[in-house]
Parts: sequence; structure tokens; C-alpha cells
Amino acid sequence: MWAMSAVGHRRLGAAGSLAIVVGGWFAGKLPVHDPWGLWTDHGSTAKAAAAVLTYVGLTVLVVAWWQYGKTASTVRDTLVTLAWWTAPLLLAPPLYSADVYSYIAQGSMVVEGHDVYTVGPSALDPGGIGGDAAASVGNHWRDTPAPYGPLFLLISAAVAWSTGGTIVPAVLAMRLVALVSLVLIVWALRRLAREHGHGESRALWLGALNPLLLIHVIGGAHNDGLMIGLMLAGLVLALRGKWIAGSALVGLAMMVKSPAAVSLLFIGVLVHASASGPPWRRWIKGLFAPGLVACAVAGGATLVSGTGFGWLHTQGVAANIHTALSVTSDLGLGLGELAHLLLDVEAEPVKSAVQTLGLAAALGLIVVLAHRAMRGSMTPAHALGLSLLALVALSPMVQPWYLLWGMAVVAATQQYGRLSAVLIVLSAALVYETHPMGATPPYGFVLAGLAVLLGTLAIRRAPVVPPGVRLPGRRSPKDAAEHQNTPAAAASPTPAPQNTP
Repeated sequence: MWAMSAVGHRRLGAAGSLAIVVGGWFAGKLPVHDPWGLWTDHGSTAKAAAAVLTYVGLTVLVVAWWQYGKTASTVRDTLVTLAWWTAPLLLAPPLYSADVYSYIAQGSMVVEGHDVYTVGPSALDPGGIGGDAAASVGNHWRDTPAPYGPLFLLISAAVAWSTGGTIVPAVLAMRLVALVSLVLIVWALRRLAREHGHGESRALWLGALNPLLLIHVIGGAHNDGLMIGLMLAGLVLALRGKWIAGSALVGLAMMVKSPAAVSLLFIGVLVHASASGPPWRRWIKGLFAPGLVACAVAGGATLVSGTGFGWLHTQGVAANIHTALSVTSDLGLGLGELAHLLLDVEAEPVKSAVQTLGLAAALGLIVVLAHRAMRGSMTPAHALGLSLLALVALSPMVQPWYLLWGMAVVAATQQYGRLSAVLIVLSAALVYETHPMGATPPYGFVLAGLAVLLGTLAIRRAPVVPPGVRLPGRRSPKDAAEHQNTPAAAASPTPAPQNTP
């Protein structure tokens, strides 16, 4: 298997993707009720066997991806591989998350005239449009207002209206949105890589062919893919001097999910660098102009959608859910329990304070990175990627697919290095954290930890670098041979041989 060609790894990954889908038809996040009778529960035995098949398929896909990264594939070959691995996932039931049911239910709420920013999907009539989707929403989200922007709610409403909220066609329609998002990500990754003088195929391998993206953006139909695609496209336009259009696209990305707003700071760095006139005018233009454009777009999207500005008040609802991947939430919970035990104080305020400090630290890091980009010690795009990774690492709620926010940028803006190695290992490990049904069982963390260990050992032994790509600080055999033929090398004394025991 290790000596396979790129085509062999493509076929292997396609087999893994197909196994995930077959298992998902029995062990995925099936709806409570499907009027078409396609996605129905087949019992615990079939579900357990299918879950095993899904994990096996996932492992095959990860191994194929890892090995494919060591082949010097062309952009065309990588895109063909991406199509092979993506195609089976398009027809699967929801995988690894129930969020797509929330999207359909919230779109149905918009169609029905409910205020999605004050009530949750439970407000829908169980027998009406979106009723089946609302019944299938995760327990945490049934009474939770929507944390998403008006643009995404408009898209969800269009899906709900055109499909009548019927589960199967509505889910497949949301997956088409995810597919468009993937196409946009691919388009932007290629152009970002060109702007930074990096290989397009390598950027696509880490930023688009990544199993973490495939199972969560395509399989799970998460709207993070649309946010990333719009944000990257906006960044590409800004790098080409079209910062107004770029800021407008970022404004649309913000109307999907708010973290895209971080990119405005780095578009501002680009605007400042290209602006003319006295320094004070350049500073004002860089600091405020991209934000004003994005805010105008966000305001226009809000008015067009008719959903109101309630999204300004619901951005923090996700922080109420504890996720084990959030370092600040885990630390805050531990310190809160300790304070309650020793000082007899409430644990929740302590946890909240630690989460707030984490966000403040993330903001400080983002400012430092923006300053470094301003000084020219790193490119604004790469600084954005690092900023998004810092934001995720210190966020009060972290899901596995949040890693994609910054990784998609870093994939196109940095050659292979230590950070790339970390992102590769995390991508291979975090896919195991979530069960195909969307739950996070304890053994998922055990499998992820084992994947981190094995991935670290593997990548230290044989870095995932295509043939012909030179590692930083390492001399290729050709360069070493040329060095031996240089006058300086010829003049240097040859060390005398030593006796070895």
C-alpha cells in the first residue's frame, strides 16, 4: 500500500469514502422521521456494525490522504481525487452532526415568520414545514435562537421553501450549498498559493482534500465551509488590490458566521500599505474603510432578509455548551470546581471569567500578528491564518471542524514546516473525535489521542512532503552534490578517518 501511486491512493480514498457513506446510511445522524422512508433506524445491531464500517472507512480515507500528500501530484490530479472522494458523500444522510437539521428548521422558521433570534426550532408546528427537521435537532439547540447571520438564514429559507422542509431533499439541497462552498474554497486556495509563491496542489491537499473538511463540510453540511469560502475569496480580491469587493465578500461571510470579521483587520493592513497620502490618512483608511464596507453589506443583507438585527445578540449562545476541545472551558470548569470546593463560591462565574480571559488573550495575539504583518515580517494572509487558529484555540466553544478556519489560509500561505506538521496530525486525529451520529463518546477522544501519537511518530520519521520539495534547513541530494564540486568545498580540509570500536 505504501508504494502505491497517486492513482492507487485516489482509489483507496474513494473506497474509504464509500464505506463511510454505506455505514452512514445505518449509523449516521438519521432523522426522527423521514416521510420518504429512506433514512430510517434499522436497529442497534445494524447500527453498531455500520459504525464499525464507518470508522474503518474513515481510517482508510485518512491513510490514503496522508500517503497522497507524499506524491508529486499535479493540480488536475488533485482536483480529480477531490471529486472522487467527495462524490459518495453527496448522497449520504447527515454525518457526524445534526446541525443541518437546525439549518432546515431555522429556514422553515423564516418562511413561517418566526423570529429566529428569540426562539428555537421547537416553535415550529410538528406537522408543518420543517417539523421533521425540528424534531431531529440536537437537544441543546431545540430552544436556542439562531447564532447565524441573515445571509445564511436566507439560504436556509430558500431550501426550506423549495423543498417544503421534507428531510431528504432539504438535506441534499443543503449539501449542494456545501459543494458550492468547496468549489469556492478550491478557487481561492489556488489563487492564494499563487500570490504567495507556493504549490497549488500542496495547498489543495491540506486545505481542501483534507478528510476533516470532507466529513464535516460535505458529510455534515456545516456552514463553516461557506464562511471560509467567502472569506478566502474576499482575501484574494484584496490581495489583488480590489479591497472594496473583498471587504464586501467578507461582509457576506460575516452574515454566515461572525468569526470571518477577523479578516477585515488584515485587509486593513493591505489597504494601509497601498494607500497614499499622509500617515494619519493611511491609518484611518486601513483601520476603518474595510470595516465600513463590510458593515454596509451586513446591514443590507439584514434589511433584505427581514430577520432583523437580532443576530447581534445571539453570537454568544454557543458558548453555553461545554465542549471538551475548548482549553479555556476545561480550565475554567476545573478552576471553578476547585474554587467551589475550597472557597465555597459559585463555579460558573469562575469558568466564565477564564473564558473571557481566553478571548482577551486571543484578541491580544491577533493584534500582535497584525502588527507583525504591518511591519512586513509576515504576509497579512498568513497572519490571518495564525490569528484564526489562535481564536479557535482560545475560544470558549471548539468543535473539530473549527480548525479549518485558519488551516485553509495557512495551507496556501506557508511552505511545509512545524506548523504544517501539527495541522496535518490534528486533521488526521480530530476526525475520530465525533461518532457518525454526531455524538462525542469517550472512546472518540481515545482514538483521537492514539491518532495524534501515531501521526506524530510517523511524521517525525517521514514528513508528508511530495518528492522534489525541499524541507526547511535540509539540503537536497542534488544540492549536496553541487556543494561538493564548489571551490570552497574543494579547499576545505577533509577530516581524517577515525577508528570506530
